Amino acid sequence: MFKKIASRLMLVLMLITLTACAGRGDDAKTNDAGKDTKSSESAGKDADSQDGKTTIVFWHSMGGNLNDAIDHLVSEYNESQDKYFVKAEFQGEYDDALTKLRSSASGKDVGADLVQVFELGTRYMIDSGLIKPMQDFIDEENYDTSQLEDNLLAYYTVDGKLNSMPFNSSTPLLYYNKDMFEEAGVEVPKSLEEMKLVGQKLKEAGVTDMPISFSVYGWWIDQFMNKQGLDLFDNENGRKANPTKSVFEENGGVTNILKAWKDLADEGIAPNVGKQGGTPEFNSGTSAMTFASTASLTQILSEVGDRFEVGTAYFPKVKDSDENGVSIGGASLYAINSGDEEKMAGTWDFIKFLVSVESQTYWNANTGYFPVNKGVLDTQEFKDLVEKSPQFKTAIDQLHDSKPEDQGALATVYQESRQIMEKHIEDMLNGNISPEDASKKMAEEIDSSLESYNKVNQ
Repeated sequence: MFKKIASRLMLVLMLITLTACAGRGDDAKTNDAGKDTKSSESAGKDADSQDGKTTIVFWHSMGGNLNDAIDHLVSEYNESQDKYFVKAEFQGEYDDALTKLRSSASGKDVGADLVQVFELGTRYMIDSGLIKPMQDFIDEENYDTSQLEDNLLAYYTVDGKLNSMPFNSSTPLLYYNKDMFEEAGVEVPKSLEEMKLVGQKLKEAGVTDMPISFSVYGWWIDQFMNKQGLDLFDNENGRKANPTKSVFEENGGVTNILKAWKDLADEGIAPNVGKQGGTPEFNSGTSAMTFASTASLTQILSEVGDRFEVGTAYFPKVKDSDENGVSIGGASLYAINSGDEEKMAGTWDFIKFLVSVESQTYWNANTGYFPVNKGVLDTQEFKDLVEKSPQFKTAIDQLHDSKPEDQGALATVYQESRQIMEKHIEDMLNGNISPEDASKKMAEEIDSSLESYNKVNQ
């Protein structure tokens, strides 16, 4: 009993030290998630008057316009059948929602039947004992997963078992100002090595003093490691079991990234724009390039308007010789193993509705996230969307050109690891530490966090 209490206390203490990390950068920031602090209750219906229906409580982190899209889908589901009633509740940004979930005493006391958790929480959710894996539902029904995107399923599949259902998935893209590139007569860089040369030509042509606005965000480190085909952690990058230590000091992957990043900063190609920079400088026409999520496309196009033409390209490699793809970000859906068979059956029924062609067509068109269901790509609605915004095709092509093996690391302390990385990246860019020492300090602090977590949770 003492060990169990100590374990939960350790989790809470670790999470108190965290600020909103992934919620800031991937999709929550770009779609205003977290700004709407109201809980949505399925198009305003009273949860106490369900006419005998089984209530399914759905915790999510989709604020702003995303909250509206969630409400629409929940309302459609509730009206489509008479057995279950889904009650959607906004839980704040990704970190807030996971913190609340992690502080729950047991699956029965969670307070939700279905929870949306961002990709950084994957390893914790697998090890938590709170969930009924999606694979169990799939096997029980012989559900056809071939209709779903392979690379999205791959991220949440461990030891051959799908643990959660991909829902709002995205990858990073390189966004660039086509007008500036045409005026300078340069091609889009495919690596950080090329970015230095292209950046110099953009400056020499006088089209910009800031070739790229490169935000301080740990997700970029993950992607650059994937591009190099190198792991962040041991235990097969945390996919065999929770990591016991980092391995990026041994393989030199993070040092490679930081040296290239620092070189771009020192040359004035990528000035330090901090954690909140990146897209603001690009959208205003100050920078020629930026990195942002595929889910940012709609917002970027809206803010840029007709001031210049926005181009999209694959997220760059570190070196020209790198050959690997990108990993997804975003969040997925976990079914809580409450012991209530009727609620779990309703949860699975709702999940199937959410990943149907019809639901995913609406979700993709109204949020910019990848459609989970491959059938969406054949719909006229999707074809019209791509014709209107051809930049989105880059996102689909990049997803399909990546491999299941490119899917990134898993770790119970992934949230904290991101913060540690961002802290030392800023120190490096401010000239307080070398790339080599920054990587070394990252490894030391991440290893300490892993050791502390594993000691309590053995």
